[in-house]
Amino acid sequence: MDFAEQVKSSVDIVKTIGEYVRLKKAGAGPRYTGLCPFHSEKTPSFSVHGGHQFYYCFGCNAKGDVFNFVMSIEGLEFFDALKLLAERNGIPLPPRGAPATRDSELRSALAEMHQAAAALYAENLRSPQGEEARRYLLGRGVSESEWDEFGLGLSEPGGQQLFRRLDRRGYPPEFLEQSGLLRRRAEGGFYDYFRGRLMFPIHSESGQVIGFGGRALRPDDQPKYLNSPETPIYRKSAVLYNLHRARNAIRKQDRAVLVEGYMDVIGVWAAGVHEVVASCGTALTSQQVRSLHRHSERIVVNFDPDTAGANAAERSLQLLLDEHMRVRVLSLEGGLDPDEYVRQSGSDAYRSRLDGAATYFHWLFDRARARFDMHSVEGRLEGWKFVLPVIQRIPDRIERIAVATDAADYLGVDRVYVLDQFRKSGSAAQAPARPAPASVPSLERLLLAALIASPEARAEGLPLLRQIPAVQSFTTRPVFEALFALAAQDGEFRFTALEARLDDAARALLAAVCLADEVSGGDAAYSQAMECIRKLEQTNSNMKLSALKNQIKEMTRNGDLDGALRITGELNRLQRTLGAPAAHEPDSSVVN
Repeated sequence: MDFAEQVKSSVDIVKTIGEYVRLKKAGAGPRYTGLCPFHSEKTPSFSVHGGHQFYYCFGCNAKGDVFNFVMSIEGLEFFDALKLLAERNGIPLPPRGAPATRDSELRSALAEMHQAAAALYAENLRSPQGEEARRYLLGRGVSESEWDEFGLGLSEPGGQQLFRRLDRRGYPPEFLEQSGLLRRRAEGGFYDYFRGRLMFPIHSESGQVIGFGGRALRPDDQPKYLNSPETPIYRKSAVLYNLHRARNAIRKQDRAVLVEGYMDVIGVWAAGVHEVVASCGTALTSQQVRSLHRHSERIVVNFDPDTAGANAAERSLQLLLDEHMRVRVLSLEGGLDPDEYVRQSGSDAYRSRLDGAATYFHWLFDRARARFDMHSVEGRLEGWKFVLPVIQRIPDRIERIAVATDAADYLGVDRVYVLDQFRKSGSAAQAPARPAPASVPSLERLLLAALIASPEARAEGLPLLRQIPAVQSFTTRPVFEALFALAAQDGEFRFTALEARLDDAARALLAAVCLADEVSGGDAAYSQAMECIRKLEQTNSNMKLSALKNQIKEMTRNGDLDGALRITGELNRLQRTLGAPAAHEPDSSVVN
């Protein structure tokens, strides 16, 4: 067994995917379902089979084994995914054999550089040069334990400290330039990208440091926040700050709390609300929202209360609704940011405000009432037009009508007018239909599932099936042909080997069968397979009998009595084998 197979056989795909996707048990077998992490959906179409160690999405056709999943979700090449899974599961890596690809070497080097940078920044914060940064943090109510929890640090003002440390490790210049941690001078050489800033490490969902946010400590240092540029290991649009820490709490509390900045995250975390995340210095993206939706469909948005924060909330909320999140909005009084509110009012007050946060639509209705004159008919209609586009995008028709009538009452618009507008506009927004699994006849489905589940059924049943012509007309014929080919090799059966012989259409059929959960293993699978084969043989025999009888009739009608007698003998032999009554010899009197 090679190292990749060793890792794959040692790693539980359900546990691995379960760290990224909220999975629920489905049926009696080792099947789990959840919302697909690779496309937007409201109804789960993503399935994981623990027995066969594969996943399949009936919505977007994403599929594969544990390596495929980690490569897709983390944006890794195969060898990096293999290394990540081995390290995460405590499997020692073998001595380096064949050289890694240049891209794999680069990604590995960037990960090492970021880890080294995080360690250096943390050292600086604790050193004499970190006094100003420590004073700032303590003044913001961030304790030393939270420095360690979040890996906070300080970049040295001179601009050469990190470069010297990385240069001593012998990284190629092109790797240093692509790290996002350094900048190349026009006259040659490098300097540190972050200088004299309070540093916030940004992690991938698996916990690897992949970037940094740097806050200026002095008013004349601009911009106030400087974030890592995009690199081969860091894509801003795909990463949420603190998600690697928060995801377990998000599942436990069945909600996420979305704030704007790094300090807000730390302040809310200190209040005991650990399900908190922030976007990394960018507007919220659909990819980030899907990352949250994998863990819970509920979210409380608590952006800064100023105009910019309210506008950002408005833009973000539409994205959240498009991804089918259930959204509430928390607006804190006094113009306070979340971390400021926690320090002034305490943890209990903040948690109470979170629990009582308004639904998104009531927050939006309040925005409309504040923006337009509710004392005039024109103002109320403008308010209605302001909220209408959002209501029209609600996919569920009943919910859409309920919210529309609620908005009408809240804004003082006649309900009859509102409902009439909906009818005229034909605004019955439809959720995109999920492709249904391929239809496979029941007997065929049960037989294939049983053969895959039982080695004994394969050993005894496949030779019998080769003799049954009906298999050639099966919907799943390509899968059976692959099973025959694997059996002919006389090697150990592996689900991945079967899948590798199939095209995408046949893989979809195989997934539909295996994820139907209609058979267990062992004796039950063997019995089910043999019963299906018995029925196929019976059907095949009946078809032969019918064909012979038709042949006898045709020969008798044409006056070929010798041929009819010969076929009658063949028919009788088959009937004796099947235990059926013998046929009568053809009557010559019917012949002209």
